[in-house]
Amino acid sequence: MKTILYILFIISFGLYSYSQEVETTEIDSLYKEDQFYAGITYNILGNKPEKLSQVGFSLGFHLGFIKDMPINKNRNVALGFGLGYSANSFNQNLQISESETSYNYAILEDANLYTKNRFSVHLIEMPFEFRWRTSTPKDYEFWRIYTGFKVGYVFANTAKYSGVVGAEDFRQIKDFNKFNYGLTLCIGYNTWNFYAYYGLNPIFSKSVLVDNQILEMNAIKIGLMFYIL
Repeated sequence: MKTILYILFIISFGLYSYSQEVETTEIDSLYKEDQFYAGITYNILGNKPEKLSQVGFSLGFHLGFIKDMPINKNRNVALGFGLGYSANSFNQNLQISESETSYNYAILEDANLYTKNRFSVHLIEMPFEFRWRTSTPKDYEFWRIYTGFKVGYVFANTAKYSGVVGAEDFRQIKDFNKFNYGLTLCIGYNTWNFYAYYGLNPIFSKSVLVDNQILEMNAIKIGLMFYIL
């Protein structure tokens, strides 16, 4: 009886190992990489007016899914198309206030007059990437260089101020551009990947004036990106 059980165990183990090997071979022959992403960035305002400055840390959080589509036999060159979510805050000295018919914008030159002043945007994003990597079907630690373009739709925005005149909290300010778009770059090895985004259009619409000049600030994001198969 023990001999029969032993033989059955050997056969079962052999069949299991074979099925796993076949399954692995099938998956590896069509392997894809880096389809889920999550990242954190330090957000910088570009094209600022002379007296406008950032205070403290301005953070961004990013996550989403990218469909990886290899375009060569070795599957180490691919295109990526995805969908994601991004939340970004900017701590600075541009005060946004509300009048009866519009919003007003002024630079706070005295930092002692306020304790909080920031605006935030929440976006649904669509990244498009050209992907090069040194991956193989059996190598899960590899170099990558991903370049691309990202389009974002701003579905929510807020502006918060706390200072000597009290506290103000505004939402869904119409002067924010609904669409943001820019260039992206991701370079790294294995877990750690440097990520950069450069916005090609302003955060605010052309109707926003500061000192009688159009506010043409754009978003620049620098940080780390993490990928999961």
